[in-house]
Amino acid sequence: MNMRVTSDLYFQVDEPTAFIFMLRLYRGIGQTVKRESYTIKPCVDIAEHYDSYGNACQRLLAPQGVFFIHTSAEVKVAGQTDTDSNAGFVEIQHLPAYALCYLAPSRYCESDRLNEKASEIAGDAPPGYCQVERIVEWVRTQIRYVPGSSETSLSALEILDRGYGVCRDLAHLGIALCRSISIPARIVVGYLHNLSPMDLHAWFEAYVGGRWYTFDPTQPDLNASRAVIGFGHDAANVAIYHQFGSGAVLTDMRIMVESLDNSLFV
Repeated sequence: MNMRVTSDLYFQVDEPTAFIFMLRLYRGIGQTVKRESYTIKPCVDIAEHYDSYGNACQRLLAPQGVFFIHTSAEVKVAGQTDTDSNAGFVEIQHLPAYALCYLAPSRYCESDRLNEKASEIAGDAPPGYCQVERIVEWVRTQIRYVPGSSETSLSALEILDRGYGVCRDLAHLGIALCRSISIPARIVVGYLHNLSPMDLHAWFEAYVGGRWYTFDPTQPDLNASRAVIGFGHDAANVAIYHQFGSGAVLTDMRIMVESLDNSLFV
């Protein structure tokens, strides 16, 4: 599927404020970026680097006043998401080195405290993909997805106790439950076609059957097309911006995702 993804961020800056943004699409995972624009007003110098997860980050100093960032990309992504109920559990000694770090507890995913719950949910499922499916179905039915319900990041245990949350919250709980039964899992942030209400979206991937598979506790259908911005252990690694100091406030954010398959796309 060919898509155009757009983000517009508006800040009121009371004093010069340093930012690190993560707004460019990820490269090298089967999605092809055909065109891309990155506009900031007023114009300032940007230093770009890649973090330890391979996410593209942009560092800048926003001046006092209204500060605006516009990003747009035309990208070709998979039209549907791969699934495989036969993808089995990969024993720890056979995991690739890059997946091992996604077994550990992290700031928002306290997997070391959820083994009993995960075993209760998925213990009798065939090891691997089917266990993750069981976890995702449990999260979807037991934790309410309420867009806009959380302005601050909560941990998996806090969401389990509260019983509802936004997309990243449900992803955190799914990740923590997977890791607690020794299945590597990582958060993904990006764009989802036909998401309602439209916003940036978070889901997760689990490593089974020798590769990463997509899972989304908020969406009953995995076939909607996705464009990835970044990966991480949890939301602390994939925030679309970090600001340093309290001198700026996000006043508006507008996200758009549209299909280009019925228009000229070369």
